[in-house]
Parts: sequence; C-alpha cells; structure tokens
Amino acid sequence: MNWETIIGLEVHVELDTKTKIFCNCPTTFGSPPNQNTCPVCIGLPGTLPVLNEAVVEMAVKAGVALNCSIQKTNKMDRKNYFYPDLPKAYQISQYDLPICTGGHVEIDRGGEKRKIRVHRIHIEEDAGKLLHDEEEPISFIDYNRVGVPLIEIVSEADMRSPEEAVAYLRSVRSILQYAGVSDCRMEQGSLRCDGNISVRPFGQDAFNAKVELKNINSFKELQKALEKEEKRQLELYSFNEGDKVVQETRRWDAAKGKTISMRTKEDAHDYRYFPDPDLKPIFIQEELIHRVEKELPELPAEKSKRFLETYGLSLKEVEILVNEMALSHFYEEVVEAGADPKTSANWILGDLLRVMKEKEMTAEEQPLKAKHLVSLIQFIEKGSISVTAGRDVFDTMIETGKSPDRIIEEKGLKQISGEYELQQTILSVLEANPSSVEDFKNGKKQALGFLMGQVMKATKGQANPQVAKTMMEKKLNG
Repeated sequence: MNWETIIGLEVHVELDTKTKIFCNCPTTFGSPPNQNTCPVCIGLPGTLPVLNEAVVEMAVKAGVALNCSIQKTNKMDRKNYFYPDLPKAYQISQYDLPICTGGHVEIDRGGEKRKIRVHRIHIEEDAGKLLHDEEEPISFIDYNRVGVPLIEIVSEADMRSPEEAVAYLRSVRSILQYAGVSDCRMEQGSLRCDGNISVRPFGQDAFNAKVELKNINSFKELQKALEKEEKRQLELYSFNEGDKVVQETRRWDAAKGKTISMRTKEDAHDYRYFPDPDLKPIFIQEELIHRVEKELPELPAEKSKRFLETYGLSLKEVEILVNEMALSHFYEEVVEAGADPKTSANWILGDLLRVMKEKEMTAEEQPLKAKHLVSLIQFIEKGSISVTAGRDVFDTMIETGKSPDRIIEEKGLKQISGEYELQQTILSVLEANPSSVEDFKNGKKQALGFLMGQVMKATKGQANPQVAKTMMEKKLNG
C-alpha cells in the first residue's frame, strides 16, 4: 500500500519587545534565573495584567508579512492547565478570535513553488523553563521566560514530507527576521516548533490519528524527529497495528534517536477556554494596519528577486544568502564598499560558511568586518598576494580581527610582482638549470613547470605566478 504523510506545524515565536506582554519586566535573554520577574508575571493573587501595545503591533506585522487577514476585533482567553512552569495554572492566550487568519508561505522544493497555508496567528504569554539535573532528585524552575510575548503560527496540514516541513519553517523564520518581528534565534529558544504528523493511504480523504512532537528548536532535529515518527507510524500500520497510533503528545529524544510518549493529546475543550475577565477586547484600527504595511521592510522574496537581477548570482547562491538575514546584510555591505558581487559571494558562501561551520557560529556571531573582506579581495585582484595566501589571511582575520594589510605584513605574504626583482631571480634559475632550459627548447613543456617551481622556491612562494610565468616564457622563447 502507498502511504501519504500529513504534516502541520505550530511555530512559537518570541516577539522582539523590550518588556513582557502584561507587565514591565524585561525580556532580556541570559539573565540570572528568576531575576526578570514581578508579581504580575508570576501570577500572585490580586495582580492585574495590562496588555503591551507593542505586542499587538508586532503580531499585525507578522500577519501582514505572512499574507494573513488581520482581525480588527479579537480578545484574550484563559487556557487552563497545570504545569510546574506555569505559575497561574492557566495561560493567557487567544482561542476563537485570533489576531490573524488565512495566510500563506511559499516554499521552493527542487525549483517547484508551493504555497503552505497559514490557518491562524494568535498572541499569548510564554511559560517558564524547567531545568533537570539527572544527579538531583529535584528539578529547578526559571520564571524569567514567563510572560515573554509569543505569537503562535498554526499552519494547515499542507506539508507532505519532513523536507517540506523544514523548508516551511526556514521560510517562516526568514520572513519574521526580515520583518523585524523576532530574532528567531533557535539556539536561545526564541523560535520553537511543535510538529503534528499522521499517515494515511493515498486516496483516503479522512485523516488518521495525529501525533504532536513537542518543542523542537533546530531544523536538523525537526527533520529527524518527523522522519522517525513517520517511520514508526508506517511500521505500525504495516503490521496491522494501526490502532496503536493514538492522538498523543510525544517528545523527541535526540540522544536515543526516537520519539517517546509524554501524554495523551488534549482537545480544545480539555483546556476549558473562557474570555479573560481582566483584559478588555482588542480593537485594531485600520490606520495601524496601513502603517505596518507601509513600513514593512524588504522581505526575502523581494530581496531574492533583487539579488538575481542586480548581482548576477545563481538561484542557489541567492537562496543561501537571503535565507540568513545577517548573511545577506553582510554581503550587501561588502558589495556596496566596492567589491565585485560574484567574488564577494564566492568568499562568503565558500570560506566564511566553512569557518562558521567549523566554529559552530551563526551569521550573527561571525566576527569578520566587511571592510576587511573588501580589502582582502582587492589585495588578491591587484596581485599583491596569491589566492592561497589570501585564504591564510582570511582565517587569521577571523581568529584575530586584524586587518589584512597588517596580517600580510606580519606574515611576509606580499607577492613579488616587480619586473626587475623577478627578472634577476629568473635569470639565476635559468643559469643554474641549463639542462632544463635545453629540455624546454627540445619541446619538453614540463620543463617549464620545473623551472617555475625553482622560481617559487627561490622567492619563498612570494613570486606572482602569472607575472613570473609570462617573464619566464619570454626568456625561454627569446
């Protein structure tokens, strides 16, 4: 039997506001545990929440960027459940009147464009963070994250493979970064994802039982988790044990490479939603929507089109550059400072990405200065240093932050291009190797390679090879 995989994603994004959604506590990442808290966000009796207006504006911006309709009237609801990192025993969220509905995100799969529909975007508060120590019989709770504003982006079940799900998540992340909604730093938890997955025979309209995979915070782990869960479900159906695929929440154990059951999956009625009595309905003015649309910066699709038309790059090069906002901004800074667009792309997509992978750093963390890369490219183009020496200089720039001219001077990498100096070296080499000169005159072209090697050896690799080869051939043929 041929099976079809059905995937939908719920993406949780921390909004880039200075304060929390219902109080004035800062949203700073990395503060000491439980420092960014107050009676409101930890839910002490008698406290009242006050909605942060910037949260609504950011949610509208996300909705516009993701092609949604903005609902001008919406409200906040209480979602009731108990968990140790949720101090009030309910979460303030949105139920039947979300802030955005009916959008879409375009993904590219092997040159084919596909639209993945967005069902809704709603705002809510984040929960705290549980810290587990396997050597201790207790767990710790950090409430700093409680009350940090979130949007939850719920897709339709339009994805048909783990690869499509990853492509969708990458696209959402990129769009939100460019829109200025969130930094979407997955390693810091500001973008997390729940995956809903089920399988069904091709041609069947009804959905089979779905499984939710909770809190995945990297593209690689999302793909692995979905692939393993897909395989688990297919095996159960293959062995006529489809009844064992139940609606439940599972977690992804990356170390063991498998999904593990956590609890049965709740439906909406289990959460006993009701309108939050402490918060008034939200009315969004048309003026706000128009202002957000007008002020929205260039998004990935527009930037990709401009890069293709302006810089003459390949589709793949543009895709890699634009997918990482910090990388695309760095590239444009280099080009605007005078470097050739194609050469700049080669250095960034080759050497810079290589170093970032080796050092496990993000595009935001890479320390290279645009002016230093421009200077390095110019040194190579002028023939002052070789490409090989340039790569040595590049790595040293990353390590030390020094300028290329200083590194070239300190390492003695500057190429010898002066005609007089090279001419003297070439004459010395020819006089010292008469048999090779004779071989060349007798048609043995490999003799030229040997003689050039002697020139490079005599100059300790600093001779400009193109200039030296031209002069050598002129002498030999003269």
